[in-house]
Amino acid sequence: MLDQIFDYLNFHFSIEAPIVLLILVFLEAVLSADNAIALAAIAQGLEDKELERQALNFGLVVAYVLRISLILTATWVQKLWQFELLGAAYLLWLVFQHFTSEEAKDDRHHGPRFNSLWQAIPVIAFTDLAFSLDSVTTAIAVSQETWLVLTGATVGIITLRFMAGLFIRWLDEFENLEDAGYVTVALVGLRLLLKVVNDNLVPPEWVMVTAIALILAWGFSKRTLTESPQVEAEKTEVPK
Repeated sequence: MLDQIFDYLNFHFSIEAPIVLLILVFLEAVLSADNAIALAAIAQGLEDKELERQALNFGLVVAYVLRISLILTATWVQKLWQFELLGAAYLLWLVFQHFTSEEAKDDRHHGPRFNSLWQAIPVIAFTDLAFSLDSVTTAIAVSQETWLVLTGATVGIITLRFMAGLFIRWLDEFENLEDAGYVTVALVGLRLLLKVVNDNLVPPEWVMVTAIALILAWGFSKRTLTESPQVEAEKTEVPK
């Protein structure tokens, strides 16, 4: 029984396995930056900070199940261009919704707003799934051993949760970061769309990583102005 499971997962440990695993974890971390911003911006659609944390936790648990399912069915999914088209359309719809939303009091666009935790969880899960359509393909190109890809995905989802938590805080501190995040979401959506149209038009990974790094640098370039309370000094009369 175990032999059959190991064969299905291509579990063949070798001296190169730790090196390949490190590469997969590194790729997951690098390619998760734009995903983390998007998930953080979505979670901010809940007004309460505790609900934001719960939305990320529950949403990424569902996302993890969907990501594992995607990896196990990757050979079949990769043959159906409709999945990539749906993923591209979903991500581009998120971007459109963000930039066409009414500006808030801070003169900035914001992501979707939710009335309850259960509205945010599926949006977080399906957003991660749309991103995974691209990252899983990259991971499988690095290693054909399913167990390595699954292990990389597990570490990746933990890293994603940590990064999304950081970005939730940073979104309040940097004025352009949310817009920068949605621009990177647009890049991923357009990349998926190009894969559907013509795979030869898809830019290499280093171009995507460089573009995302430049966009994030712009996102971190300007801190949000906060009004500091002015404390007026009390005038006291000096007794004569």
